[in-house]
Amino acid sequence: MEPEKDIFKEWADKRAAKSYIRRKLEFIPIWWNHDGKYMHREFTRGVKNLIYWFPIIWKDRNWDSHYIFEIFKHKLTAQANYIAEQDRHTRAQYDARDMRLCVKLMKLIDDEFYEGEYSDYHKTKNWFEPLDDNTGSSTWESRQLKETFDDYFAKYPLIHKRVLNGEGVFNRKGREDEKQLIAMNIGHINQTRAHSLLFKIMKDNIQGWWD
Repeated sequence: MEPEKDIFKEWADKRAAKSYIRRKLEFIPIWWNHDGKYMHREFTRGVKNLIYWFPIIWKDRNWDSHYIFEIFKHKLTAQANYIAEQDRHTRAQYDARDMRLCVKLMKLIDDEFYEGEYSDYHKTKNWFEPLDDNTGSSTWESRQLKETFDDYFAKYPLIHKRVLNGEGVFNRKGREDEKQLIAMNIGHINQTRAHSLLFKIMKDNIQGWWD
């Protein structure tokens, strides 16, 4: 009595015994039932994709992370909208929310928002005022608005405390009380935190982002 053949080996032997043309002809009904009858829909979807992606691909360059983020943002925006609209499972709206949060973080990171946020509290405004030099003529002097770094520190009290304890890439040795250095360190830490949060959200959730 022959040993029982592995079912996949038996199927492969039967398939190999058929001619190439016969195998192709037998595949046509299978292809039609699964893909063929939907070709018009796939064609329409493909054209829409080309239109949607054209502006991004047209401007794409292999230069830096900006262009990588542009592709990510475009993709996640489309997928978030689709999953939220279809709403086919209990986590759909949460997934869409997380994707949109990632898009927002990418925009902030790409714009270096946190790195430069401190400068909003150190804006300069120049104007000119006539000064009497006791000679009967006038000279002009520029003025500068005062910084408001204390308001910036109050916005991030925990990060401010970390910087005062020595954290930060900008060396404050001998300049411990210099507010601008403290603010620059807060900005750098916040920028790094935004990076970490973005990729943590993606690492923890991306495998579940499906319809």
